[in-house]
Amino acid sequence: MILVTGATGFIGRALIRQLAAQGQSVRTLLRPSRSTPRLPQGLPVEATVCSLNDERGLRAALKGVDVIYHLAGQEWRGRSGDTWGVDIQGTKAIAGAAAEARVKRFFYISHLGANRASAFNLQKIKGIAEKHIIDSGVNYTILRSAVVFGPEDHFTTSLARLLRLSPGFFPFPGDGGTLLQPIWVEDLVTCLIWALDNAATEGQIIPVGGPQQLSLHEIASLVAQTIHTRRLFFSIPLPAMRVLAATFEQFLPGLPVSANWVELLSVDQTCPVDTLPRLFGLIPALMDQRLGYLKGQNWHDNWFKLFLSREKTKPYGK
Repeated sequence: MILVTGATGFIGRALIRQLAAQGQSVRTLLRPSRSTPRLPQGLPVEATVCSLNDERGLRAALKGVDVIYHLAGQEWRGRSGDTWGVDIQGTKAIAGAAAEARVKRFFYISHLGANRASAFNLQKIKGIAEKHIIDSGVNYTILRSAVVFGPEDHFTTSLARLLRLSPGFFPFPGDGGTLLQPIWVEDLVTCLIWALDNAATEGQIIPVGGPQQLSLHEIASLVAQTIHTRRLFFSIPLPAMRVLAATFEQFLPGLPVSANWVELLSVDQTCPVDTLPRLFGLIPALMDQRLGYLKGQNWHDNWFKLFLSREKTKPYGK
């Protein structure tokens, strides 16, 4: 039995689809919520409703579980996200419960640059979570992932929305030269699944990314070209961009902008480009070949619905 946390996120949904296609028995850990969870339809998935910090509930959820894919996270929710309760304390709780239940494998998606001493909040959170996993004694594999893109992601979808909403020009944190290495969601999920049968990945922290190291300016240009939008790009000093993002979070919470989002786009996040072919035998997809999901969307309407909803529930998924 495989347990997946964060199954309602876009990475979690992609993972569940691939696991189900392989005939794996899958159980999802869902946070108590008044809304209907966004799980893939028509798949034989068992659901358990339990908070990550519910010790008794976790014990019950882990009965018969051999493998855990821990994808739950709140980092993309900015000020409204409970990163301490979910990303840090929640990770500590489930890693400890997994070790106690003698789960055979524990997989976790972290971020490139994760470090407990980092000056960036997102990298610091992931560094602390990693330490909890390692200290728990569970047999772990941690993938430090580059920014992930795919349908309904938090990266290209937000970028496309902001580009369409911007009044003819678009600001970058810094000079737009930040290097990122976007990885296609299906490639990341494939690595997670293939690592299950690769003993060499046990007890390892593995950086993974796509086949290209692209500047933020290049990525924004690709997205703008895909959605047929022209914008004048200009740079804003990082401190000013942080203030702007904090203001948007406070007064316009429906906008896809957060301090964590700005930090992610303001520091290089790269790794060796041959990691996926070398460790997993996988040739990763080029970014410009996988952006078709951005075409034909009404970004103004999407933003208006998002702004009105101001989601009261806080989904786990990345």
